[in-house]
Amino acid sequence: MFEKLEEVEHRYETLSHLLGQTELIAKQEEYQKAAREYSELGKVVDLYRRLKKLEEEIKGSQHLLENEEDEEMKRLAKEELNRLTLEKEKVEEDLKMALLPKDPNDEKNILLEIRAGTGGEEAGLFAGDLFRMYSKFSEKQGWRMEILNRHYTGVGGFKEIIALIEGKGAYSRLKFESGVHRVQRVPVTESQGRIHTSTVTVAILPEAEEVDVQIDPNDLRIDIFRSSGPGGQSVNTTDSAVRITHLQTGMVVSCQDEKSQHKNKAKALKILRARLMDKAQQEKQMEISEKRRNQVGTGERSERIRTYNFPQGRVTDHRIGLTLYRLESVLEGDLDEIINALTAHYQADILKGEMENSKFQNSNAR
Repeated sequence: MFEKLEEVEHRYETLSHLLGQTELIAKQEEYQKAAREYSELGKVVDLYRRLKKLEEEIKGSQHLLENEEDEEMKRLAKEELNRLTLEKEKVEEDLKMALLPKDPNDEKNILLEIRAGTGGEEAGLFAGDLFRMYSKFSEKQGWRMEILNRHYTGVGGFKEIIALIEGKGAYSRLKFESGVHRVQRVPVTESQGRIHTSTVTVAILPEAEEVDVQIDPNDLRIDIFRSSGPGGQSVNTTDSAVRITHLQTGMVVSCQDEKSQHKNKAKALKILRARLMDKAQQEKQMEISEKRRNQVGTGERSERIRTYNFPQGRVTDHRIGLTLYRLESVLEGDLDEIINALTAHYQADILKGEMENSKFQNSNAR
């Protein structure tokens, strides 16, 4: 770890020198990239320098403890040594976490896709509840949300709703929400008071820019049709809805929320790019099966990840065995405790994998 930290500190100092040069300042794109890296490395370097300072202070306290004859001074030195040792352990743990491999998508905006699963109209209503939950959470983070596409059910729920969420670190905070969300409650349509179980599928996709995914126009079939609203009611009288089929993969994306055909097409392409990038990443992760085992869950869309039980007021995340008895506040967007627990679990798994890999490499070297 210390060899790596020396390299990080050297890189940090090199960037500090480069950022002061007018040649780099003139190249704004390169400058911004270097500035971001400098900022990220700064957190690690600050911890590393604090660790080195603590080690010097620990040596001083140990020397005093070993050579001081006055008992009161020895007692104070021992107390200081204990305090410094505890702080050093904490800084070392923080450094290990800071050195974990970063997900390149963590700072990206996301596409949130929510689809009703099993359970008929009740599943559609719960899809609406989950969309509201993520909307409230995004609002608390100061993020911006834009609906890209939606298909209603007959009683006011959603068959599907897709939204773009723009905000710093949106993907890093919500990436573990992908999977099947299960609800257990008495539906509004149930006359006998029986509890039903329904499911909703959530997918969190990092937003893909045009530079991330190149789409050949020849690979697209674009159909224009008249959009419709809830219950088949016509939204407008012009052919503005757009359906794009990606011929190579068979992916189909439709957008009809805007009255402008061009805006619907732009939104559809945004969704298609995100899905294509997600598909490529899923295929890459399948090839690196060892790394997938270190993730929270498998990331498969079919995996049941969470249950919302209304009679008990309970939310349970099955991947980490976390149960909270405050369903109402969770549905109001109070997701921090769940998200923080998932992130900590993921980081611990990655750290464990890194340590095991390091031990394996050391044993091979011997």
